[in-house]
Amino acid sequence: MEYAFLTWQIPYIGAILALLLNRAGKARDVIAMLAIFGAAVASTFTLQEVLASEEAIHISYPWIKSLGVTFGVYVDSLAAVMALIVAWLSFLIAVYSLKYMEGDPGLTRYWFFFDFFVGSMLLLILADNLVLMFLGWEGTGLASYALIGHWYTDEDERCVGDIGRKALGVPMWFPPSHSGLRAIVFTRLGDVGFIAGIGAIYYFTHTFSIPQIAHMVGEWAGPLAHAGLLFPFLLIFSLGAFAKSAQFPFHEWLVTAMTGPTSVSALIHAATMVKAGVYFLLRFSPIFVLAAHEIPAAEPQVHAFFTTVALIGGFTAFFMATQALVSRELKLILAFSTASQLGYMFLALGAAGLITEFPMGFLAGFSHLMSHAIFKAALFLVAGAVIHVVHSRYIDDMGGLWRAMKWSFLAMSLAALSLMGVPPFMGFWTKDTIIEVAKESGVFLGYLFGVVTAGLTAFYSTRMVIRTFLYEKSENVIHAEEHHHLHEAHPLMLIPYLTLALISLLVGLVWPVYGPQILGVMVSNVLGIHEEFHPHVELNLGLLVTSLSMVFGGILVAVGLYYTAGGRRALKSMRENPVGRALHDFLYDRWYINSIYYIVIVGGFAWLSRVIYRYFDSLIVDGFYHRFIPWLTEKLSVLGFKYFETEVIDETYHDRIVRLFRAFGSYVRRLQTGLINQYLVTFFIGLLIVLFLLLWVG
Repeated sequence: MEYAFLTWQIPYIGAILALLLNRAGKARDVIAMLAIFGAAVASTFTLQEVLASEEAIHISYPWIKSLGVTFGVYVDSLAAVMALIVAWLSFLIAVYSLKYMEGDPGLTRYWFFFDFFVGSMLLLILADNLVLMFLGWEGTGLASYALIGHWYTDEDERCVGDIGRKALGVPMWFPPSHSGLRAIVFTRLGDVGFIAGIGAIYYFTHTFSIPQIAHMVGEWAGPLAHAGLLFPFLLIFSLGAFAKSAQFPFHEWLVTAMTGPTSVSALIHAATMVKAGVYFLLRFSPIFVLAAHEIPAAEPQVHAFFTTVALIGGFTAFFMATQALVSRELKLILAFSTASQLGYMFLALGAAGLITEFPMGFLAGFSHLMSHAIFKAALFLVAGAVIHVVHSRYIDDMGGLWRAMKWSFLAMSLAALSLMGVPPFMGFWTKDTIIEVAKESGVFLGYLFGVVTAGLTAFYSTRMVIRTFLYEKSENVIHAEEHHHLHEAHPLMLIPYLTLALISLLVGLVWPVYGPQILGVMVSNVLGIHEEFHPHVELNLGLLVTSLSMVFGGILVAVGLYYTAGGRRALKSMRENPVGRALHDFLYDRWYINSIYYIVIVGGFAWLSRVIYRYFDSLIVDGFYHRFIPWLTEKLSVLGFKYFETEVIDETYHDRIVRLFRAFGSYVRRLQTGLINQYLVTFFIGLLIVLFLLLWVG
């Protein structure tokens, strides 16, 4: 089972080689890419071994014996399939990067953190204990900081947001260095909860092993449930997942992560970092359900947790989709879409814990993770190719590109149709299953959010395709045409995203036939799922009509508004209307939540710092320590010198001590007569006294 270890170790080796081959140019880039390919091949063999053994494979070696921490892997069907998706998608993005990042001055740094990122994500997935998992978890966070801020020189064209735009007085544009900092701060906030949860579990079980935590569920969930603390514990433990997967209210970091290269955006937003939170719930939600089944006192608290997850996921899906409706930046539309689709996955996994057939909801979330990883990676890579050609991130500077970039247009259209959930694409099957699970869970608000978001997704996806490829040509595109700058993407860029778009269609076509078999592989030996479950693919007619009505309604509205002259006039009049303008600004400025964060949190801490400076630092530190204490010391010194040193020390102490020593000296001098006979008499008297004492004591 060395393949599982190689799966996450090879990318780390590739990262080290990228540093050592700093001056090797193309050879460095190719070797870094081949390291990801090696991980992808190893992940394929790992999945084959898991399927052949029909049970999870667990190998571990002692590491920190005093704490019982091991160095090992735990590979069930969940970990094996997840590692396969991450590794192969990362490889395709690495191939794309060979051309997209060509000529960049920071390529050594790019490839080091790229491979380090992939290795950390695979370590997170395959780790058999919480300590090793947390190392991978933090590794992705560190690498994301470096990759998002890759262009740290902060030129205006590298920013996200409109330069100069403010909302509630707060700037709404973010340079790469600031965006990288936002990412690491937001995700670290959630990681504090993750660490606290790890510590609490170890306190009760004295183990970090994930399989043992599942087997000893009663030993940690029982005491917490009986104390009424299981619900808050589960929330705190899952806080890192909410932050990593950009769920409300931790969503803001993902929006501004678009300052990184587009290949980084595809890497982070498709299969790696943002999916870490979803993977966390996929890994631990079966264990939480076990706790509810085995401990009666835990059931209501576990259900409350899953209800909370479903509501947060549903709201995030709707909330982020509304912002994509009006966004002008191509990558930003996709960023909003990513957070929205992650919300769908959280909705599915929250609903899973509330229905009788938990594996059904589990598979809904897992399968949508898989389909989203494929079509969203394709969309980001197409976006990078388009931005590369038109030299602008704004859709206002695009339009009419379909003739010059036919294959890219095809790839974006196919991937967007899957994102919308149009049959027979893969996204249709997985999203429809989530809506079905949400309805069955009884969380009506979550279900409502899911249905409405389906329409919003169709609208902004159609708008994106039209504005990018089918809209009237912008002056920027006309200028590029005149100078023969418009062209199809290079094959190294085109082939990866065209392949992914076609996979999204092909998997959707075979899903009704092979779907149960694929789902069966996904759930065959997942840790914590012990019940018999036979996956099936079927459609609920009522939900199908509701969902597709929303989807096609969103498509038709977008086509009517952006592809017809009448629709464009209607859009113009809406923007000129005060109510329409206010609604547009509300959505465009992200519900003012970013501004509120800066006003309340950043501004609040700044105000608190000023208050502390004024009333503590100035009054207490400066006033007491720097003014009062020196003044008091000076006064005491004057008084001491006057009444103690002069009168006591000089007059009393010095005079008496001096007179005493002088008298003693005079007496000693008188004893020194210079007569030898007196010295001999004194010596013998002393000797007799000593002999007498010795005889007396004896």
